[in-house]
Amino acid sequence: MIKQDLRRQALARRRALPEAEVARRSAALWPQLLAEFPVAQWRGLHVFLPIARQHEPDTWPLIRRLWAEHPHLQLAVPVVQPDGRTLCHYALAPDTPLTSSRWGIPEPAADAPQVAPEILDAVLVPLLAFDETGHRVGYGKGFYDQFLRECRPDTLRIGVGLEPPVPRIADAWPGDVRLHACLTPERLWRFEQ
Repeated sequence: MIKQDLRRQALARRRALPEAEVARRSAALWPQLLAEFPVAQWRGLHVFLPIARQHEPDTWPLIRRLWAEHPHLQLAVPVVQPDGRTLCHYALAPDTPLTSSRWGIPEPAADAPQVAPEILDAVLVPLLAFDETGHRVGYGKGFYDQFLRECRPDTLRIGVGLEPPVPRIADAWPGDVRLHACLTPERLWRFEQ
């Protein structure tokens, strides 16, 4: 299946989920992350803040747990820049004030401290769909492909999805940055690079 069709179908299925089901599936993601990855050893983790109206996986329970159990861990969140094509990454702490962007994404203010991609040990990547080789489909703007190329080569790229993979994304191309792993409510998928 091609990205455009996957994107449309996955978004429709996710929007149709009741909020309680989104919460249930989201809650199943985070124990896997904490059990399968050396979070306590990481210095920096990039997380996304969920767009509630799009029924994105809820990262807030994970964020609160990380603040409580791993206060040394620098959390960073993305902010789409005014050019509409790039992301900057800002520190997220318990006292960081947030506002809602034009897309309904909670974001720190532009005067919040920025976080350089080089300090990130892992990036949680939002997605709509992914395949069994680690290719993914997002909203189609290419923000994360560009951002992931700025990270260190050893930075883990961990997708976060609410559904299992499709066998193959037919129009994946060499410029797509593949995932190392993907969390779903049922299991963790790992991909050879």
